[in-house]
Amino acid sequence: MSVQLAEYFSNSSAAVARGSFDRIEKNRRASSSSSAELQKDKIVQIDESVTQNEDSSDDSEDFGEYSSIWSKIYYEYILVNKSLSKLTIRESFLYNDDLKPVEEKRRRWAWFNYLWFWLADCFNINTFQVAATGLQLGLNWWQTWITVWIGYSIVGILVSVSSRCGAMYHISFPVVARSSFGIYFSLWSVLNRVVMAVVWYSVQAWIAYTPVSLMLQSIFGTDLPSRIPDGISSPNATTYQFMCFFLFWLVSFPALLVPPHAIRHLFTVKACLVPFAAFGFLIWTLKKSHGNIALGDLTDIKVSGSAKNWAYMRAIMASLGNFATLTVNAPDFSRFAKTKHSSFTVQALAIPFLFSITSLIGILVTAAGYSMYRVNYWSPVDIMEQFLHDSYSSGTRAGVFLISFVFALSQLGTNISANSLSAGTDMTAMLPKFINIRRGSVICACLALCICPWNLMSSSSKFTTVLSAYAIFLSSIAGIAAADYYVVRRGYIKLTHLYSIKPGSFYMYGNRFGFNWRALLAYLGSMAFNFTGFIGEVADDVKVSKAAMRIYYLNYIVGYVSAFVLYTFLCWQFPVPGTPVRNILRDKGWFEKWAEVEHFPEEWREMMQKPDLYEDHNEDGLKY
Repeated sequence: MSVQLAEYFSNSSAAVARGSFDRIEKNRRASSSSSAELQKDKIVQIDESVTQNEDSSDDSEDFGEYSSIWSKIYYEYILVNKSLSKLTIRESFLYNDDLKPVEEKRRRWAWFNYLWFWLADCFNINTFQVAATGLQLGLNWWQTWITVWIGYSIVGILVSVSSRCGAMYHISFPVVARSSFGIYFSLWSVLNRVVMAVVWYSVQAWIAYTPVSLMLQSIFGTDLPSRIPDGISSPNATTYQFMCFFLFWLVSFPALLVPPHAIRHLFTVKACLVPFAAFGFLIWTLKKSHGNIALGDLTDIKVSGSAKNWAYMRAIMASLGNFATLTVNAPDFSRFAKTKHSSFTVQALAIPFLFSITSLIGILVTAAGYSMYRVNYWSPVDIMEQFLHDSYSSGTRAGVFLISFVFALSQLGTNISANSLSAGTDMTAMLPKFINIRRGSVICACLALCICPWNLMSSSSKFTTVLSAYAIFLSSIAGIAAADYYVVRRGYIKLTHLYSIKPGSFYMYGNRFGFNWRALLAYLGSMAFNFTGFIGEVADDVKVSKAAMRIYYLNYIVGYVSAFVLYTFLCWQFPVPGTPVRNILRDKGWFEKWAEVEHFPEEWREMMQKPDLYEDHNEDGLKY
């Protein structure tokens, strides 16, 4: 992973303080305004309370003597930042340094930085396993590789589409989601991303038990698993496997405590070592098989006709499901783009090329392993265990240990960059008073232990189901966000309104709940298309129609497209505020602009002094 990735996570929490909100609230209650005016005043005061002490430093806070031990614990150990102590949870999440647009001095990612980013990210065991999914479905090696190219080509386009808003307006996913879902309802999409990050952290940690096991067997012998008594009553995990999983989890834990900007060296080492280990593993396997690879299908499943066509589609969807989380939170790293061209084209081209090459390594290793052992290995790394059984020489042990060590390091880097830090960032956006990125990462790791990932990873079919679950939940969010930006708003975003709940804010959607009901209906409607087939896939005793299952096999595309279309239709029938065209289907025009945010804090504070934002509705030629 690119060293510059650390810049995204190196910002401290904002120094935002509330001032005399209690006095304002007391005066408001004493007034004789109507209930509607009271509600309006409350919203205005919340915004003003966030701005009143924006310029004050943390040192100005004087808490004096603590009234009790619990008070001391609260201020010293629970609060992330004392300057947020007087703000409610609702007030504190509106604006802080983690959420504000990225200024020019921190926008350092050129096109080659994104190239290095994906080069480092594509080498991991999970990519090998996704590639092998097609082999498990009855496709041969070259047919599987075709599905990989198609799948990751679609992924490249979708990631580029999702990243555009972040690159142009320099904002992260939690803020982008406010535009389409509403200021408060956006928390639902952020929560979805947090849950998926926790699940994926758990899955990646379980995948890592294999290289940990191989390192231990290289040292203590191949009979080590049998020497450890099995005390776990699970058909999908043994005590030895859980021990390896827990060792990886335990070693990973200190890395979560390191400040994000200081862990950049781990990503540098990963980017340098993993490609050599992957290609070395491929060369070693091909040498042992004397260059022979299984050219036909590797399973007893014989597919032809429509069954084969659907095997193609399921393999393609596995690639899309593998990127379900990164497609949604693409603005998190695109907001650091130097120019508007830095992130779009390079990602659309680099992702399919790099991940297809990496996948080919997994496919060829699996096919070569089958020619030697007549076993269709789902995880190509498992082949190294057979190498140890064939020859427990010092050379084999050293080779297996070194390659396994690098693969375990790869899993650690991937888990931190793609999951724990992402979960920590999103948790920070939800509860900035109590959670920073480091605390969020630790919470993510602890929750990962409770998921029992061995049940999700017991077979390739279960793994495909896990990927499909990601697709069902997250494809709808990505489709809604794309429709909102490209069709409904035509690239127009009013940045200051994304950070305010004042009356007239476009993204409060005309209600005090900051809730866009169109996004909710589109979200539920798109999920409904896949839900029946999903139930049929996960519940063995439930039978559903073949049509429902085939729709489910197209899960990501169905979820994305249906959410896109449904949201567009609802916004056409029931126009939303802040759109630069009167009719989103008939009127032409593109209103995207490169946002200049060097003076955004001052502009935001100036805007917060206004009683409402209705006068902004006449700016920039807006129709609503």
